[in-house]
Amino acid sequence: MMKEIAFTAKVWLYPGDVANWHFVTLPKPIGAGIKDAYRGLTKGFGSLPVTVTIGGTTWKTSIFPDKFSGSYLLPLKASVRKREDIYTDDEVTVTLQVST
Repeated sequence: MMKEIAFTAKVWLYPGDVANWHFVTLPKPIGAGIKDAYRGLTKGFGSLPVTVTIGGTTWKTSIFPDKFSGSYLLPLKASVRKREDIYTDDEVTVTLQVST
């Protein structure tokens, strides 16, 4: 199993009229490593539970497979974005650990 994973990625806004969902796409090599390491351990929709840290904020969520990018998507909660002053197109450094 993989240990703690760190990467930097750009925050993007889901292109919808109703929701205000922000995500980070995991770099493809990291997503491939997670997919290989946790094959068969996924939850609903192919998700994997993770513990995430951005800045001084740590929370539990899930990452979801994304066919478009070939990696995983990490949703960023509004409370985390507010606490860490994160906006669309910001580059954030993420540390995550899969918690299966």
